[in-house]
Amino acid sequence: MTALLEIDDVAVRFAVRSNLLTEIGLMPPAVIEAVSGVSLKIEAGETYGIVGESGSGKTTLARAVAGLHHASAGSIRYKGTELRGLPESRFRPLRRDIVMMFQDPVGSLSPRLTIKSLITEPFRIQGMKDRDMEAEAARLLSMVGLPQEFAGRHPHQLSGGQARRVGVARALALDPKLLIADEPTAGLDVSIQGEMLNLLARLQDELGLAIMIITHNLNVVRHITDRVGIMYLGKLVEEGPTEDIFSSPLHPYTLALLAANPEPNPDAELQRIELQGEPPSILNRPTGCEFHTRCPFAQADCEADTPVWTATSTAHNHRCHFPEIWNEQRQPTEHAN
Repeated sequence: MTALLEIDDVAVRFAVRSNLLTEIGLMPPAVIEAVSGVSLKIEAGETYGIVGESGSGKTTLARAVAGLHHASAGSIRYKGTELRGLPESRFRPLRRDIVMMFQDPVGSLSPRLTIKSLITEPFRIQGMKDRDMEAEAARLLSMVGLPQEFAGRHPHQLSGGQARRVGVARALALDPKLLIADEPTAGLDVSIQGEMLNLLARLQDELGLAIMIITHNLNVVRHITDRVGIMYLGKLVEEGPTEDIFSSPLHPYTLALLAANPEPNPDAELQRIELQGEPPSILNRPTGCEFHTRCPFAQADCEADTPVWTATSTAHNHRCHFPEIWNEQRQPTEHAN
């Protein structure tokens, strides 16, 4: 059975500087590979979380799926249709099915337009002028739990949580099949974060949505996702069912992210490891395992050899030379009474 979204060995590259020699063709432009060899699948109705530090490539990958960045290599297929290299005239109808909700809720909304105009704009963009815009605005506001009188307001009159709900309404106006949510709870109070996640979960059940969530917040991931992919320097280093990722991490980078996450159980004692230094520049990637420069458990093989992507029978996959290191250390333990 074909997955809703299939990403195979995708790379996204950007030219970073140009000079006279580059302009006249005597020197190739310097290029960074912001996303490198990423492969994953998202099934219909599934929630998939992409997690990593700033600069890990997670948003770049999401924007490539949405057609906002050009994938330099690999394949991105939606319901079996190849998106990479698809002319805009053929990609445009698919924008009804694949939508992106951006991180900045107010900045992504035109301050000149009313909320009614903003949430019904997708109908006009797609040439669906026969729709009753009053009725559609009322439907969409109700769907995201906002009062009808909000239709006449402007973005600056909204709180962060209300603006985020308007972003959801606008994204779901055309009944898409895949919602890409970039940091959907960033900047929100904890209580409002919970409301936003509950809203997304409810709408997913009602509409049969698949959701790709881009976030650094592991509490968000655990609350709402079915599977998780961990990205480092543009590469997927671990992927698996959400509970497996949290209970049995197979890559030390994942373990470090989990250890830095607030633990809801005050009696649990998790193994703590600290990341050493800042992530390396993707212009000068380390040899071997690119995480070895920050990994407290790195061996000689880690610096010399690039780890291969290893698939397991439980679909908990990783890119690490020594996942067995975590066999005795990965489980939380309880303090003795």
